[in-house]
Amino acid sequence: MCRSIKPLRKMDHPATDLEIREAALQYVRKVSGFRKPSQVNTLAFDKAVQRVAEATRVLIESIQPGHALSDYVPEPESYR
Repeated sequence: MCRSIKPLRKMDHPATDLEIREAALQYVRKVSGFRKPSQVNTLAFDKAVQRVAEATRVLIESIQPGHALSDYVPEPESYR
């Protein structure tokens, strides 16, 4: 969907709040079609980013290690 969103679930270190927020922002930009919303849409846009970030944090913290980690593929250098 969006190549600039990088995997946040990593074996070497947990995702930071900044990484999660940046991914949420990219997602909301992609879905809304706005790079930067108009003044009238800023509140809705910011609220969406916040909610996506919160849901992402819950997901990352809820995923159980195990079989999925054995299938872990490190992110390419181009993502960094």
